Amino acid sequence: MAQLIFSLVPVALGVVLSPLAIMALVAVLLSRHARTNGIAYLTGWFLGLSGLMALFLWLFPLIAVHERGQPPLWVPAVRLLFGIFLTSAAVWVYRKGRARIASMAAASSPREVVAAAPHLPGWLHTVESFRPGRTFLLGLGLFVLNPVDASCAVIAALDISLADLDADAGLWVAAAFVVVGTLPIGVPVLYVAVRGAAAQPLLDDVRTWIAGNTHVLNAALLLVIGVLQLEKAVSGLL
Repeated sequence: MAQLIFSLVPVALGVVLSPLAIMALVAVLLSRHARTNGIAYLTGWFLGLSGLMALFLWLFPLIAVHERGQPPLWVPAVRLLFGIFLTSAAVWVYRKGRARIASMAAASSPREVVAAAPHLPGWLHTVESFRPGRTFLLGLGLFVLNPVDASCAVIAALDISLADLDADAGLWVAAAFVVVGTLPIGVPVLYVAVRGAAAQPLLDDVRTWIAGNTHVLNAALLLVIGVLQLEKAVSGLL
């Protein structure tokens, strides 16, 4: 159990520190229907995370035919693919962040500074007009369709499925993973529900900080998760 939890920590952090999801949440919480849209976004995110976990927790035991306690060959192959994808994503995230910082440092005019500064994706500016139904789909889609977040959920389900645990213990670990992965969305939604309009200054600060400072942290997390999957893949293939 302890080894499983330890291996899931970086995977959970990969979900918790999803910058795009948090930036989208901030935009939702600054919209005209902040409370209802926040709850809708949280519901969509929760169902995306828990739904993927449930799907693969059902699927992996169904297709993983264990022989003498050893997982089949496709398991390390899947880990290898995830490892390559996540380490490549880490390099891309880091290089993109470095390039943006270099552009800002080389800027010699206010216009160049503005052009080089980090911006939110253009589609986030339309979120303020969303109704709860579209906001729910946004929360759901940002998890299910984000390859990094979805990969973390699949990796967690794979690790839980292969762990030497009974069904009840595995479900408790999966439930804890879902709760931890939902906290970065649930806590701000609760904060806005309690504070209302007074929460806006903090939300603006969070959005600015995320846009400009998370590339190194996210690259490091992706690299750690990717390297762990590569190590498990190599061990499984040898």
